[in-house]
Amino acid sequence: MNNIRTVSDTKKAFYNSHTRPINSIYNRVVEELLVEMHLISVNANYSYNPFYALGIVTAFDRFMEGYSPEQDKISIFNALIQAQEEEPDKYRADAKGLEDLARQMSGKDMLSWICLSTDRDDAQHLQDNLRAISDHYKFKYNRLFVIGLFTLLEIADTELVKEEQQRTEAIKEISQALNLPEEKSLKDIEIYRSNLERIIQARSAMEDTLMAARKKREKRSLEKGNIPTSTSKTSNNSN
Repeated sequence: MNNIRTVSDTKKAFYNSHTRPINSIYNRVVEELLVEMHLISVNANYSYNPFYALGIVTAFDRFMEGYSPEQDKISIFNALIQAQEEEPDKYRADAKGLEDLARQMSGKDMLSWICLSTDRDDAQHLQDNLRAISDHYKFKYNRLFVIGLFTLLEIADTELVKEEQQRTEAIKEISQALNLPEEKSLKDIEIYRSNLERIIQARSAMEDTLMAARKKREKRSLEKGNIPTSTSKTSNNSN
């Protein structure tokens, strides 16, 4: 009998690994990512690939930016991957390999490479993953994979993905080349970008609130320091 992990199993594994509380502003991000990764990994057509790893690493690092303490952030990431019964170091290493590749290429060249129009001898094994996906070999579409591809374009040429028309055309081209659902790919990237904006705003609001509270405490502390004590009053009266 084939026992497939349940969401409860994955959550239990996560919280057994990371036992400290998660800051409220980030808790929903972690929960949603945990469940999303679970649903992808238990699918019969799931097969690990480095582009998926890059999507997870990028989404995690960007949504968790500013998390404190930093050591907890590392623990949360490791727990997320281990809860899927996989190795965190492999995800980080594969993501870094793709990031390094993207830094060596222009946006145009990276787009052409992803779309299987050009080859690179030093990245043939990576492009083989894309060819397999294009041929529908054991691949289940998921947004984290598309975020990984989007990240490569972003690293290679930030301007390429900033402008809406260029961004849309690039994603359409990738979708057609790799046989991905075009509309879903476009929608998932826009939701991803929108959610990033929201969490940046929420983080900024939280920082403003903390700063205002700190200033109030400092002001009260200064005011208390300026109030004369009963001893000093007595001393002044005797004079």
